[in-house]
Amino acid sequence: MARDLPWRRERTPYRVWISEIMLQQTRVGTVLPYYTAFLAAFPELGQLAAAPEDEVMARWAGLGYYSRARNLMACAREVQTRYGGEFPADPAALRGLPGFGPYTTAAVGSLAFGLPLAALDGNVIRVLCRLFALEDPPARPAVRSRLQVLADELLEFAAPGDWNEALMELGARVCLPRRPRCAECPLATECLARAQGRQEELPRRAERPRVPVRAVLVLLVRDTAGRVLARRRGDEGMLRGLWELPGAERPVDPAGLDEAWSALEAELRAALVGNPSARETGTLHFRHVYSHFQAQVLARRLELPGQAEAPAGSVWLEAADCVRLGFSARDRRILDEPCWEVT
Repeated sequence: MARDLPWRRERTPYRVWISEIMLQQTRVGTVLPYYTAFLAAFPELGQLAAAPEDEVMARWAGLGYYSRARNLMACAREVQTRYGGEFPADPAALRGLPGFGPYTTAAVGSLAFGLPLAALDGNVIRVLCRLFALEDPPARPAVRSRLQVLADELLEFAAPGDWNEALMELGARVCLPRRPRCAECPLATECLARAQGRQEELPRRAERPRVPVRAVLVLLVRDTAGRVLARRRGDEGMLRGLWELPGAERPVDPAGLDEAWSALEAELRAALVGNPSARETGTLHFRHVYSHFQAQVLARRLELPGQAEAPAGSVWLEAADCVRLGFSARDRRILDEPCWEVT
């Protein structure tokens, strides 16, 4: 039985699109509360197209892969101005929209418009690799092309959206990455990997390079009025456009973390606080994993006497602003963490 998911209850092109963008490289359980809150804030495409960037990024903060949110805004505005607020029911037109790669085009096209397009997500890839006992890692371009051909050949043209969703559900609920439930699988008798007893070996993973480590030092600075020192990131880089707490980072060998944190803290305090009477009230240490590196984060909580002027490039934010504006998941954790080590 298919899962009861909110984007399946009212299958408009807009809602299908929002769900598919959110689900890219993100688990369903993580997406569910974000999807509900996002649709409550922007129930129609026109409202999203007209929304300020800060408001959209605040609703997205914590989901990660922030280029998705920027593409979301760009796409909404293009659909609003170019197509009168209605997604085009044409594969080529969909493919030309911001953020629409082959998968998103196939998913939105088939689920929202019934277009005969085979959608190839991670769950479908796993099903096909086992069904046909494909030996090479699916991350390789040639294998990915082969998988798309197979998916196209298997597609049920009478109901392409239902077919794509059925394969996705099969991968999500039966053909699991570990301990697949082969006894429950409707394709068990056709599955070459199962016939060979290799269903848990496939699909093969490509070798991953060693994940680099960065030492990250973040300061949560408050004044006596309870305001928080923050700054907005520029228009370049991974988290561009988001708000952030003052911080610094550097690549490091794990054995040199303490030394790196000390050096970063000296630099930050001198540049941003510059007040010898600043009082440290707590520390927080945690690991935060990004797509291409691991951050070892040390946060210091500082209190400044009085109401000092904000350093150049930074501003004082009221508590309500910290809730409303878009901070990354890392900084949101620092802002919301109740269990600091008291110093």
